[in-house]
Amino acid sequence: MESRATAFRVRLGLGELGSLPVVVVLVAVWIVFQSLNENFLSPRNLSNLSVDIVGTGLIAVGIVFVLLIGQLDLSVGSVSGLAAAVFAVLNVNSGVPEWLALIIAVLTGTAVGAIQGFSFARTRVPAFVVTLAGLLTWNGLMLYILGTSGTINLDENGLVADLTSYYFTHDSAAYGVAAIGAGLVFLASYRDRQRRKAIGMPHRSLVEIGMRTGVLAVVAFAAAFVLNRFQGLPLAFLIFLVVVAGLDIVLRRTHYGRQVYALGGGVEAARRASLGVIRVQTAVLAVSGTMAAIGGLFLASRITSVSQASGSGVLLLNAIAAAVIGGTSLFGGRGTTWSAVLGMLVIESVASGMAITDTPVAVQFMITGGVLFAAVVIDSFARRSQEAHGRA
Repeated sequence: MESRATAFRVRLGLGELGSLPVVVVLVAVWIVFQSLNENFLSPRNLSNLSVDIVGTGLIAVGIVFVLLIGQLDLSVGSVSGLAAAVFAVLNVNSGVPEWLALIIAVLTGTAVGAIQGFSFARTRVPAFVVTLAGLLTWNGLMLYILGTSGTINLDENGLVADLTSYYFTHDSAAYGVAAIGAGLVFLASYRDRQRRKAIGMPHRSLVEIGMRTGVLAVVAFAAAFVLNRFQGLPLAFLIFLVVVAGLDIVLRRTHYGRQVYALGGGVEAARRASLGVIRVQTAVLAVSGTMAAIGGLFLASRITSVSQASGSGVLLLNAIAAAVIGGTSLFGGRGTTWSAVLGMLVIESVASGMAITDTPVAVQFMITGGVLFAAVVIDSFARRSQEAHGRA
């Protein structure tokens, strides 16, 4: 126990804070709003919160990929609106089957992201400049596709509408997902331990793996209990967790994921190591475009309509803020897809708390901005600490 505490203090000294700051902030936010209104942590509000984070959260997951290579995608809001508009026009106006319109809408986001990624990689113009042009272009294309009507209402009983309105009402669904999730985490940690042990690398003890899995299991089963007290496990939240976990495996367990992190450590060093820089950069922006499209469909599902306002407002800022607040570094090379989940929980918790306590939206913006600024400052200090120890 003492050695683990010592190792934890060493990591803090090296600037490796992990998700600790955002977890502390999230707990503090929940305590404050629960003290102001006892309904904040009610099953109904937490269930709604679990669905509200999905649309923007999926977009934020794509932003994580871009931030990992030290770049920024400013077009995700427009791409999300464009994908939703493509789906609505094809399905509602043209009668294309929902499943086919859904696939075309997602592929539209993938194609847009790939085009921007290839342009950025080939011209070496910063991604934020390329995607800033894309923000205007894709927003204009969305307005053109929607035409003079401006708003298209989706089928309330359709596939897309069900994405955010369907719940697994049987208690076993939520508890089953919690058990499977904890089991998979234990197996993944155990396999990683065995692999590291076989090649003589430092590895976690079985006690530590058991403790980590136990804490996760407690959190997962508590969440399942709360969700079951309202309407059950939301389909949207389940899809969100599966996507985040799947892309986390892609980043941490595949050759492509290691290339993404390597690129965040330095483009020139990656080129000299014979990494396919252009290919990886193009793929990263394609992932961002794909996630923006999927997120846009979930946002459209939430209100069962697509309008000229889709993808606008604070959507882009919230997606970027979620990734950064959750712990993804603006300097590249550090972060996970779970950063988007934690960041969105903070942002939506603040928004929900403001709504339930009738606090002005202006205050919500100021609080979110303050949390984002604090996250950036922490990230900067962590970077300096790592540089001072030769680890960045």
